[in-house]
Amino acid sequence: MHQPLCGETLMLTRVDSCVNLIFIFFFLYIIVLYATGLLVGTLDTVLDSTSKVAPYRILHHTPDSQVYWSIACGVTKEEIIQHWDWLQQNIMRTLSVFDSSEDVTSFVQGKIRGLIAEEGKTCLVQEDDPEKFREAHLRFEKWFELPPEEKLVTYYSCSYWKGKVPCQGWLYLSTNFLCFYSYLLGAEVKLVISWDELWRLEKTSNVILTESIHVLAHGEDHYFSMLLHLNETFVIMEQLADYSIKRLFDKESFQREPALSDPAASHDPVSARWLEANAKSEQFRTFFRLPKEENLLEVHESFLWVPFSHFNTLGKICLSENYLCFASQDGSQCHVIIPMREVVNVEKPDSSSRALTVCVRGKRALRFSEVRDYQRLANTIRSRCGISASPQHSASSEVMCCDCFICAILLLFKRHPLKEKMKEQSWNIHFSEYGRGTSMFFTRKTRDLIVRGVPEALRGELWMLFSGAVNDMATHPGYYTELVEQSLGTSTLATDEIERDLHRSLPEHPAFQSDTGISALRRVLTAYAYRNPKIGYCQAMNILTSVLLLYAKEEEAFWLLVAVCERMLPDYFNRRIIGALVDQAVFEDLIRENLPQLVEHMTDLSFFSSVSLSWFLTLFISVLPIESAVNVVDCFFYDGIKAILQLGLAVLDYNMEALISCHDDAEAVTILNKSVNAKIMHQASVGNNDKASHISVDISELIREAYEKYGNIRSEEVESSRKRNKLYVIQTLEDTTKQNVIRVVSQDVRFSASQLDELYNLFKRQHFLSCYWTMNSPALLHHDPSLAYLEQYQLGFQQFSMLFSLLEPWAFCSIKSTLSLWVFRLIDENQDGLINFKEFCCALDTLYTGSFTNKLKFLFKLHLPPGNLSIKLTGRGKVDLQAYLKQWQNEILKKEETIKDLPRINQTQFIQFSKTLYNIFHGDPEEESLYRAVAHVTSLLLRMEEVGRRLLEPSSPPESKKPANTTAGEESSTEESSTTPESSDTSSSHNSQDLSETEWSFSFEQVLASLLNEPAIVSFFERPVDIQMKLGQAKVAQLKSKTNK
Repeated sequence: MHQPLCGETLMLTRVDSCVNLIFIFFFLYIIVLYATGLLVGTLDTVLDSTSKVAPYRILHHTPDSQVYWSIACGVTKEEIIQHWDWLQQNIMRTLSVFDSSEDVTSFVQGKIRGLIAEEGKTCLVQEDDPEKFREAHLRFEKWFELPPEEKLVTYYSCSYWKGKVPCQGWLYLSTNFLCFYSYLLGAEVKLVISWDELWRLEKTSNVILTESIHVLAHGEDHYFSMLLHLNETFVIMEQLADYSIKRLFDKESFQREPALSDPAASHDPVSARWLEANAKSEQFRTFFRLPKEENLLEVHESFLWVPFSHFNTLGKICLSENYLCFASQDGSQCHVIIPMREVVNVEKPDSSSRALTVCVRGKRALRFSEVRDYQRLANTIRSRCGISASPQHSASSEVMCCDCFICAILLLFKRHPLKEKMKEQSWNIHFSEYGRGTSMFFTRKTRDLIVRGVPEALRGELWMLFSGAVNDMATHPGYYTELVEQSLGTSTLATDEIERDLHRSLPEHPAFQSDTGISALRRVLTAYAYRNPKIGYCQAMNILTSVLLLYAKEEEAFWLLVAVCERMLPDYFNRRIIGALVDQAVFEDLIRENLPQLVEHMTDLSFFSSVSLSWFLTLFISVLPIESAVNVVDCFFYDGIKAILQLGLAVLDYNMEALISCHDDAEAVTILNKSVNAKIMHQASVGNNDKASHISVDISELIREAYEKYGNIRSEEVESSRKRNKLYVIQTLEDTTKQNVIRVVSQDVRFSASQLDELYNLFKRQHFLSCYWTMNSPALLHHDPSLAYLEQYQLGFQQFSMLFSLLEPWAFCSIKSTLSLWVFRLIDENQDGLINFKEFCCALDTLYTGSFTNKLKFLFKLHLPPGNLSIKLTGRGKVDLQAYLKQWQNEILKKEETIKDLPRINQTQFIQFSKTLYNIFHGDPEEESLYRAVAHVTSLLLRMEEVGRRLLEPSSPPESKKPANTTAGEESSTEESSTTPESSDTSSSHNSQDLSETEWSFSFEQVLASLLNEPAIVSFFERPVDIQMKLGQAKVAQLKSKTNK
C-alpha cells in the first residue's frame, strides 16, 4: 500500500473507450527520491545493482479510499508504458462486468497476486543456472571446509550486520547449516550455524534496517539484510530449520521424506525448488485437511460457478494425487473438496469459455471456466479418476447416519428437542443449497451455523467431514478392524496406562458407566496405540476419545482421533507435549497483540500456561460441562487450533476487569479457573435457572463474541507463529535438559560449570554430526527423548573416537585405533555400545585433573579385559523403570575400587602397556628422558619378576599361569606396533628371550611403585592441561572431521 505523496502523477493523453475507466482505478506516477545518503543505501546501490528502487509505478486506487495498491513498477518510462498497455488489453474487459468498486479491487488483487506467483515460478527456473550453482558450491566447500556429504541448497547476496557495520557477502543455505562469507578490504568474515542451534528465526525491521532476517543462536543475534528476495529467503530458511528440528529431535515423523531423512543417499537432492514444492504441498494439505500422502501437483486459476449465489467466484483449482480442490480468492471464503473417487465424469470442455464441468455422485456438477490449460486439466482428472476408482472406494460417504450404540444415550440429553429440531432444519436448508457430504461447499454461512451449534444428530457426520477423517476412513476400508484384531490381548506400557484411565474418562456420563462404552473406548485407544507406537497413549487422549465416541461410530471415532493427533494437533500427545507448549507461546503472542490492557498490567504472561494448557490439551473438555465443550469441539474441527486460540482470548477478555484488579499471579489463576468452571455454561442450563443466568455466560454467545472480535486471526499467521515459536520451545526444553545433566555430572567431576557447558555442546554436536548425513547411526536410531536426561544423547564408537581424539590430553588415541576401542569399552559400563555424557566426562576428568595414581590406573585398566567383546547395540525399546531402579540401587551399593582389587597384568598386556606409554610421550620436549625412564622401569620389573621366581624354585616347581584373554591381547598388540619406537623393542628383547619359556605378570602396585621412582614420568602426568584451549581447538576442528558411515 502506498500514499502518492512521494511521487509525481503522470497523466496519459490517449483517448479511447477504456482510458476513462482505467483512470478511475489506476494511476501512473514517478517516484522522486530526496534522501539517499544512508550508508546502507549507498552500499546496497554500489554492491548490488539489482536492488535499486524503480522510479515508475502503477497504483490501483478504490474510489473514496485512502489506500493505494502497488500494481507494477519499471525502471524506464517505456517499460511502465508496456505494463499500462497490458492493463488496458487484459483487465478492462473484465472490470466492466463488476457492479461495485470493492469487487473491482478484490478482482485486481487476486489477478495481480496470481501473475506474481506465475512470474516467480518462471524466475526460479531462469535463475537455476547449473554452471553458476556449481561454482557457488565449490566456493561453499572451499570457504567452510564442511564434509563433502553436506549439500548446498541455495545461496544469496546479502549484508550481514557485525556490530553496527554491514558486511556485504554471500549467504549459503545448506541442508544442515546456515553459512555466511564476506571478504572486503582485506577483512574476512565467516559464519557457520547449524539449523538445530537456532533459537529464533524471524523477519524484523527498524529505523536502520527496513527489512531484515534475525537469527538468534548461542545467545548471539545475527541480522541479514539487503536481500533481493527476502521473503523467498526467509521461507527457505524457515523450512530448513523446521526440517532439521524434525529430523534430529522427532525423526520418526520424518521417515517418509527420503531426501530429508537421508540426504546423502537420496536421488532427489534438497533444492530451493524442492523446498518450495514441499511448502506449497504442506499448506495445501493443512488448508483442505487432506492426508499426509497428498502432494500439490497442479494449480490452475479459474472461475467456479457457485449455484447458491448465482455468481462466478475467482479462485484456484488445486490438484493432488486423489483430490480436486478449489478455494476462492475474492474474499468469499468459499472452498470445496472433491475426492477423485466421487467423480463420475468430466464433460467435454467448452473451448469458447475455456470451461470444463466435473460431475460427482449425487447428481451434482461443478463448472470451472477461464481455465488456461482446460484441455490438459480435463484429461488429468479423467486419468486420475480411472486410477483411484475401485470397488472398495466406490461407496459414497455422502451421508453418514449416527446409528451407533450411543444414540440411545444421546436421547437423554435432548432436553430441548424443539431447539435441536430448529438446528437440524437450518442445517438441512444449508445442505440443500450447498450440498452434503465430501463435496459440500464450505462458506461463511457454514461457519455461522457452526458458531451457533451443531445438532447432536449431525455432529459425528460433520466432525468427520470438517476434519478430513471421512477421507481417511473411505480410503482405508477394514483397517480399523484389522488393528483391533492385531492389538487384542497385547500387553505394553501403553495398554497398562489405558486400563488405568478407562474408568476416569467422563465417569459421570451414563455411556461410560457400563461395559459397552468402556469396551469401545478400550478398543479405540488400544488400536491407536498399536498404529502409532511413537505416541502410544498419553493422558488427555482418553477424555477426547470419550467425547468422540458420544457422537460418532466406533470406527469414526478412531479416524477422528487419528486426524486430531497426527494432523490437527501435531506433537501434542507425547511425553514432552511440544505442540501444546508451542501453541501456548502462540497464545501469548496473540495476547500481546489483542489485549494490550492486560499486557500493561501483567508483563509476564507465562503463568497463564498453568491454566490454559488444559484448554489446549483437551479442547476445553476437561474444564467445561460436556454440553458446552462439544460446541467448542465443533469449532475446532472446522477452524482448527485457531478456534481454541480465539476462545482463549475471549475468556481473558470476559474476565479483563477481574484480572486487572489482581494483586498477584495466583489470584489471577484462581479467577480464571472459577470463571471457566462455573460461569461458562451451556445454553440449556442458563435457561433453566434464573439465578444462574445472572452469573453465567452462554457458551454460544462466548464463541460468537470470540469470532466477532478475533475472527480476523488468519490460519496462515498461526502456522507461521507456530514455526517461529517451535524453535524457541524446543531449544528451551533442550537447555533444561542440559542444565539437569550438568547438575548431575558436576557432582562427580572437577570441571567448572562453564567447561561442562562447552563439553555438553561438543558432545551433543558430535551426536548430531552422525545424524546430519545419515539416519542409520546407532546413536540416532536409539535416541529417545522419554529416557532419563543422561541417556538422551549418546555416542556410538565411531562418534566417540572422533570426539575423544580431539579432547584427549596426550594424543595417544587415533581415530579407529584399537586403543580408542579399548577406551570406549572401558568407560561403557553397561556394555550397551553407547557412551552417555556422564561416562564421557568422568573419563576426561580422570585424564585432565586426576592424580598420578588415578591416571596410571586408568591406563592400566585400559589393557585389561573387557577383552574381545564385540560392539553390538541391543536397543532399549520402551523405558524399563524396574531396570533403572535396579541400576540405581547397584550404583549406591557399589563400593569404591581400590588398587588391590585390580587383577594382575600378563606378559602380552604389559608389552602393550609399555607401547602405550611410548605413544603418549611421543613428541614431548622431554621425549628422550621419558623413553629412558620407561625402559628402566620395564627392565627393573622384569628383573624383580625373575628374582621372585628363583626364590620360589626350591620350595615348589614353577606353575605355568594361563594368560587371561590372550587372544584379545595378541589381537590388540599387532594393531599399533608400527607406532612403537625402536627403543621399546631393544629394551625388552633381551628380557623377553630369557623369560620366553615361562609366563610372568605384574600387579598394579608393582607398576605404580616402579614408575613413582621416575621423576620425569611423574612430572609429565602431573603437568596441568589447558582445558579451555583444548575445548576451543575441539570446537574449531569438530566440523572438519569427516563422517564415517
